[in-house]
Order: sequence, then structure tokens, then C-alpha cells
Amino acid sequence: MKESTLQHKQEAPNIQQELIIEGAGCASCVNKIEGALNKVSGVTRAEMNFAQRTVSVSGNVISDELIKAIEQAGYNAKSTGAESDGKALDEKEKADFAYYKKLIREMAIALALGIPLMIYGLFGGAMTVSTTNEQLVWLVVGLLTLVVMFFSGKHFYVAAWKSFKNHSANMDTLIALGTGTAWFYSMMVVFIPEAVPEMARHVYFEATAMIIGLINLGLALELKARGRTSEAIKRLIGLQPKTARVIRDNQELDIAIEQVLLNDIVRVRPGEKVSVDGEVTEGRTAIDESMLTGEPMPVEKSKGDSIVAGTINKTGSILFKVTRVGKDTALAQIIGMVKQAQNSKPSIGRLADVIAAYFVPAVMIIAVTSALAWLNFGPEPAIAFAIVSATTVLIIACPCALGLATPMSVMVGVGKAAEAGVLIRNGEALQTASKITAMILDKTGTITLGAPKVTDVVLANNFSEQDVIQLAASLESGSEHPLALAIVESAQERGIALSKVNQFTAIAGQGVEATVNGKQLLFGNEKLMHEHGISLDDYVGKAQQLASDAKTPMYFAVDNQFAALIAVADPIKSDSITAIKRLQNMGIRIVMLTGDNRDTAKAVANKVGIKEFFAEVLPEEKSKKVQALQIEGELVGMTGDGINDAPALAMANVGFAIGTGTDIAIESADITLMRGSLHGLADAIAVSKATLRNIKQNLFGAFIYNVAGIPVAAGVLYPFFGLLLSPVIAGAAMAFSSLTVVTNANRLRFFKTKE
Repeated sequence: MKESTLQHKQEAPNIQQELIIEGAGCASCVNKIEGALNKVSGVTRAEMNFAQRTVSVSGNVISDELIKAIEQAGYNAKSTGAESDGKALDEKEKADFAYYKKLIREMAIALALGIPLMIYGLFGGAMTVSTTNEQLVWLVVGLLTLVVMFFSGKHFYVAAWKSFKNHSANMDTLIALGTGTAWFYSMMVVFIPEAVPEMARHVYFEATAMIIGLINLGLALELKARGRTSEAIKRLIGLQPKTARVIRDNQELDIAIEQVLLNDIVRVRPGEKVSVDGEVTEGRTAIDESMLTGEPMPVEKSKGDSIVAGTINKTGSILFKVTRVGKDTALAQIIGMVKQAQNSKPSIGRLADVIAAYFVPAVMIIAVTSALAWLNFGPEPAIAFAIVSATTVLIIACPCALGLATPMSVMVGVGKAAEAGVLIRNGEALQTASKITAMILDKTGTITLGAPKVTDVVLANNFSEQDVIQLAASLESGSEHPLALAIVESAQERGIALSKVNQFTAIAGQGVEATVNGKQLLFGNEKLMHEHGISLDDYVGKAQQLASDAKTPMYFAVDNQFAALIAVADPIKSDSITAIKRLQNMGIRIVMLTGDNRDTAKAVANKVGIKEFFAEVLPEEKSKKVQALQIEGELVGMTGDGINDAPALAMANVGFAIGTGTDIAIESADITLMRGSLHGLADAIAVSKATLRNIKQNLFGAFIYNVAGIPVAAGVLYPFFGLLLSPVIAGAAMAFSSLTVVTNANRLRFFKTKE
């Protein structure tokens, strides 16, 4: 029964949902919300993006259950529903703008009272209660402050009460306690001044109003700055056209993108965007894919070529057949991957969340301890000093900046990478990529173009080139190996018809054998020829000479007689040499792996400047090479085409898959390079390093701010310098610390990779 239930759970659909969170004030909220969601039956994973105030949930569960769990944890939530990414983002932007206007309005109300009171105090006005008239005046001020607390600070107190009911504490708890304490103490002074010593009859209404006003201002500015981090997603969504020109019943119709169906025929004219993914059926053109791949040069497209939604048709008018629509298009998958990566946390971010969860209760203990110390050991008026120090500690310690430090940088960094045609799957890959010490590069399709061509046919024993190519191409016609395809293409270019293949056998590590036109054929390496006793004479020397020129020589025999040496070359990509140099300049150890023979591998390695290489490596051996480097203590990156390299990509600390922009979902890789250039690899590592550096700067700033601010707020400098921090200054500093973190994260938007 148990096994049956487990099987049913595993087979349940894994639905991805996104919820917008309301009421989350600091990093300590993240753990509570994620914890509440992870306890819901059916949820497999919940990750909150504190910077965006959204949570991504995977699992087989309805959104109402998720919202209920969040509300029970003391927060509000709403689902983005089944809206498109664009509509969901528009809705969120509208909601954020409305909230921004609300915060500005609340800030204005609070500061309208707080600023005049603060100026009055600064210019020598009495902030004390001694006479009946002063009692009446300050009573009015106190009631006005209460109005400010209700209209401008209500959200702090409501959220604090919800947290209290859930036996937890957060930023709102600290603000509510700090401002509430200052107001209640001031009202006590107004109503019963004789209950406190004459020196302590000071009111702090201006502190309450100013703190609420400044924190609302900080939240508003932070919200506005946070909006800029979504620019990468906005740009990607903006690539999707709203309509498509579909040919139906011999008529061209402009219809909404949502109405386009699979196998529809769509026309794209010069200058227009491609509406959905498809395959060209008529015409020739050049497509600008730069916004998706980072590749600046337009790509030539003709019949049979794939095209991707969001790219721009530059020259000719074409017709294409629709192959993918809606959420299945490459662009939709890219947007999904970028959003998923922006929501995920690197381990350094999870550490900050854990610290923040304990931070708020610790601050409350410090505030109480500070107040008790002032009451017992402080000068008169001890009670006033106790109130000021406790309030200041509570306000200055709010860990807002701590919560924003990591997600802000991750959002901008992942978006920046996407602009360069680099898709990062998760925050962990982003962090680990910055620490890579060794990089393994597959040769074919990674360093080279992966589209080999026949360059030499060295004939023997009176065989003709026509016959050799015809037989060899026929033999290889059923193979998908790149070298085999090169020989078949060579026959097609010469207009040679291929024959039927019989008794085809692949010999591991040696080559292939088969019967064509009644002739027994062997095609492979030197070892295959020796195994069958075929004499090669001086052709081994010629093969070595070809191999030294980075060509792959293959031996061809007909009826146990050596017929020809066929050489195939896979050209090195034009920018592989400079990209590899960039990686080496980063201090990364470069190792090349290839299934090719040693001479060819050595020639390619020499041309591109790689000193370490392994040749004649079988696909299953590649992961062992990764493991060997890891045993040496290296943090290993593996770059390949995601097919034969899948085990090695999975084994590496970070797997980089070379993609084409249309096949982006290579499951075994952590990072996908959408263009074929190895500069994308160097860009990914550069962005990773810049992002991690930015996260560390943010965390350092947030931690130093809190660590340094709390003791000063508690009054450790008072005995030496007579310095005690004002609650108003603490409120301003706390509010603007978050803005500083957001601003620093946004600096990443101007980061440029150098090719």
C-alpha cells in the first residue's frame, strides 16, 4: 500500500505556480513563508524571491491551499493565475506602482508632522511637559501622531500583530515596538508627568512620526529601484509579437498570437519579428538572433532551417511552418529559465536567510538588555535613556538590507547573462561558476564547428575517387556521426547515388564494416586494418602527416584490399583561440577531450593554445576525466554539446551546454550557451564572478551596518564620548541602507563583458 501511494505521488503532475506575497518585510519572512509552503501536502519545492516579493512553488497542489498556508503564516498572497508572462508582469507593475504611490502618500502625511516637530526641537523648542498648557499642546500633538501611526504606519502594526499571533517576529515587529514604545512613553509623560522624574519628561512624538515617514520613503525608493532589476525579463517578453500573418484558405490573415496553431503557414516580411517557432518552407533571408543568442551577425536562413520567435527578419520575405507555440516556444522556455534562476538562491543567500531568522529575536533581546542596563546603571533621566536606546536598537537593526543583498544581485546577474545569450539554471550554478579552477572542453562542436568536410582522398591500388566516395558514403549513410555525415555530404555534392547497405556492424573503438554492392567494406582506424591483416604500406606516414594538419585520417578497404585514405577536417571556430585565451587569463586550467586520434587532437590543441589534452576518449570515459580532475582538488567546469557529453556535464561541478537558441533545455547542463562561441563561456564566468562580488559587497554592507549600528544605538559610546544615537537618525539610516543595497545591485546592469 505504501509503495502504491509513493508511486502515485511521484507520478502526480509537477505544476509550477507563482504567487505574489504581501506583507513580507525582511529576510526572516523568507524562511517562514518557504517553511509554511513546504509543509503543504503535494508541494515539492518552494523558493521565495524576496526582492520581487514573489514565491515560486512546484508540486501538485491548488493555489488556494498555498494562499491559505501563507495567510496562516501571517502574510497575504495572490496567484498570478494562468496569465501570460507579459500580462502577469504588467499586473505586477501596476500593483507596484499603486503601492509606490500609497507609500509616498503615507510618507508625506508622516513627515508633514515629523519635520516641523524636529525643526522645533532643533531650534531650542521645549520638548518637555511641565505645565498644564504644555500638557494640552502635547496631547494634541500626540493625537495627531496617533493619526499618523494609523494612516501611515498601519501596515507595520497589522503585520507585527499577525507575526505575534504566529509566534514569530520580523522587521515590522521591530518598527512597531520601537515607534509604539516611543509614543506610549510620550503619552504617559503627557497624562501623568509626575510619574516620571522631571528630567525625564521628554516627549518623542517627532521620533515616531519621522521614523514612520522615513521608513515609508525608504520602502518607496527601494520599490522603484527594484523595478529596474526586471528589465531582462521585460526585454525578453517584449520580443514576442502580438500578432502573426497566417495563410489560411489561400488568404493572408493578421491574427492574435494566441490563435496561431501548429502547422500553420506564416509569412514574415523584412523588418518584422518572427511570431512563433517554425521551419522555413519558402524563401531565403537573414535573421537577427542577437537578442536571444548575443550573436551580433545575422544568420542566413533558407528552406528547412529553424527560426525562433522574437528574432527579426532582416532581408527577404519568407514562409514558415509553425512547429511550436505558446509556452513551448524557445523564447517562452528562455523566459521560464531566467525567472526560475532569478527565484533560486545560491548557498551564500540561504546563509543570509538563516541568519536573519535568528537575527530579529536576538535584536529584541539586545533592546531589552540595553534598556535594563540604562535603567540600572545609566545617569538621570535613566528611564528616558532606556526608552531612547531600546527604540533606537529596534529601529536600526531591521534586517531589510540583509534580505535584499542576495536576490537583488542574482536577479540582475541572471538577467545580464541572458542578454549575453547565457542561460543560468539556478543560483547555485551562478555561484559555483565563479570559483571554477579547471575547464574541460569537448573538441567537436565546441572548439571546432562540428560540421566536418572531406578535405583529402588519397587513393591506393588503382581505385578511383568516384568509386571510393560512392562506397564509403553508402557505408556511412545510416550513421549520424559527424565524420560520416561529411562523407555523405561529399557524395551528395558530387551528385553520386548511394547504394543499399547490408550486414552493417559497428566495431567499438575501431570503425565499421558492411557489405555494399556485394563488396566487403572496412572503414576506420589503423587498428581495424591490422585486425583484418590489411597492408597499409607507407600510407600510415601519410595519415600522420594529415593528422598533424588537424585533419582526421580514416582507412578504407574493399574486399580486404586497402583502397584509400580519406581525411576529414572539422574547422576550428574563428573565435575559439581568443575565447580560450580569455579563460586562461582568468587563471582557469584548460583541458581538451576528444574521441579523435592523438595526432589530430594535438594539432587542434596546438592551434588553440591548449597544453593539456586527452585523445581517443570514449563517451563513457569523459565523466571519469572530470572525476580525475576533481580528485586533484580542482573545481571542474565541463563544456560540450549535451549529447555524448551528458554524463560528463552532470558529473562536473558546473556543466556548460553549447546550444543553438532553439534547443535550450539540455537537462544535464547547469548553464546553456545559446550561441556556439566559447566567448559565451567566458562571459558566463565573468558575469558569475561579478555577481558573486556584488552579493559579497551587499552582504558586507548589510552585516557591517547592523553589527556596527546596534552597539552605538545601545549606547556603548555614551560613557566615552557622550554620544547616543537618535531614533530618527536610526530610522533614516535603516531605510536608506536598503536603498544602498538595491543601488549597488543595479550597478551590475552596467557590467560589460570584454571579448
